Formats: sequence, structure tokens, C-alpha cells
Amino acid sequence: MAITRAGLLARLTFPAALATLRDAAEWLHAHGCTPVIEARSAEAAETSAWKIATREEIADHVDVLIAFGGDGTLLDAAGLVGNSGADVPLLGVNLGHLGFLTEVTRGELQTALAALIEGRTRADERLLLKGRVKRDGQIVAEQLALNDIVVTRGALSRMIEIDVTVDGQFVCHVKADGLILATATGSTAYNLSAGGPIVHPAVDAFVFTPIASHTLTNRPLVLPAAAEVTLRPLIEAQQTDIVATFDGQHGVPLLPDDEVVVGRAERRLRLLRVSARTHFDMLREKLKWGG
Repeated sequence: MAITRAGLLARLTFPAALATLRDAAEWLHAHGCTPVIEARSAEAAETSAWKIATREEIADHVDVLIAFGGDGTLLDAAGLVGNSGADVPLLGVNLGHLGFLTEVTRGELQTALAALIEGRTRADERLLLKGRVKRDGQIVAEQLALNDIVVTRGALSRMIEIDVTVDGQFVCHVKADGLILATATGSTAYNLSAGGPIVHPAVDAFVFTPIASHTLTNRPLVLPAAAEVTLRPLIEAQQTDIVATFDGQHGVPLLPDDEVVVGRAERRLRLLRVSARTHFDMLREKLKWGG
């Protein structure tokens, strides 16, 4: 794959990410690849030497999108690509702590960029979830998620109750602090902390995991990727803090009688890998799994 234009975006409040973005832009330019900087990242990095594109347009003008920060920054970039419709792969550069999705470290940056422009990368295709909030029969919000879609209560509210159906079949009535629908990619994130299973990213499935269930028999459930899940929270008229979140990046407050309908998106997202690390290497290195 020939890379001639690389989109760059960074975590705006992280000086190390902004400095690394500038270094990457200079390196790419010096090696014949045109850097295109996301507008807010360019402003925060105080650089105007390169081409600039808005958040809404950047995925349409580049061959690859590189995110500098941590997993949250990469999830933000995934949302930009997913909602743009452009088939642009993502590369994450980890400048935070865990960095499970952003495998490239600061010290590996130049080696990774060289592999990128020389076409020495591999792409992992990852399932995307599409969530829709329905109100009075109308779709009032629609978002894609690489990691998870969560329905949860506010900090001061009581537990919530959710009716769950899969492909029109009633599954259960959940009493919990919330409910996570996670992809295999997101199985090592919120899902894992809530007691859900680790799912290999090659498995074509997603996971249904209650958060702090008030019924011991409500256990996580692995569902086929083709399933459509409908969540109907039982919200009282005075409740105003039940929310559906998408990758922790976007939140939609829910009203009584709202439905959250979740299924797989029409296409998948491509995550670029430039090292020989396997998924199991990442589990051992990042999560100390099996140690």
C-alpha cells in the first residue's frame, strides 16, 4: 500500500503527544510523505507548516491516520474514520500509560514511520458496532464504536433495570449499574474490569456484560457478530442521568421509553501493525496476563 499523505492528530492536552506529532510531521515531510494535520491538533501544537484539514474532512484526504496519545486518542480517530465512510487505516502511537491499542512507542516512532511509507505493515480488521438511540420510533442519535457501547446510570442514581432482546427474542431483565456491549477489541477495556471475558480480535462476536449485576446469575454472554441487541432501560419520569455512551467518547442522555439498538456496522476498521507483536504478546506485556 503506497502511503503519500498521512493524517496526524494528537491528544490536545498532552504536550508529549503534540511534540511527537511535530517530530513525525517533519520526518514524514523529509522522506517524501505529505503530513496533513487535524486542525485542532495543529493549533494546539502551534504549527502551521503543514497542510491542515478539519476533523470532519481529514479522513477523506489521507492514506492513513496516525493518532498520538493513548487508546482514547485512537478511539477518537476511529470515530472520525468510521463516521466519514473513508476506508482509511489507523496507526496508534502510545504516549500514555497502558496503550493496548496504540502499540507503537515513542522510541519506535521512526522505525514505524519508515515501515509505514515503505508498505511493511499489516492490517488487522476489527468489528465496529453501530448503536442507535430510538425515541418515539425515530432515530435521535447514531454512532459507531470500536470498543463498546454502554448504558449506565449516573453517579448518584440507583441501579437501573434493562430489558434485553436479541434478534427480537427476549433474553433477560437486567438489574445492575449498567450494561456493556463490547467488541473483541474492547473486551480488554471496560468489559474486562466488569468481569467480562477476553475475546481474541479474530473472533467474529461481541460480548454482553452487566456492570455490578444485582443478580448473581446474570453472567457475561458472547453473541455472534450478526446479532442485533435491543436495550430498553426502565427509566422513571424524574430520572435524567441514564446515558448511552459510545467508546467513552460520546454520550446520549436517555429518556423514558428510549431504546438502544446495537448491531455490527456495515464495514470494519483497519488497525495497522508495524511490529511482530502478537495479541498474546500484548496481553502479557500490557495486562500482565498469565504472569
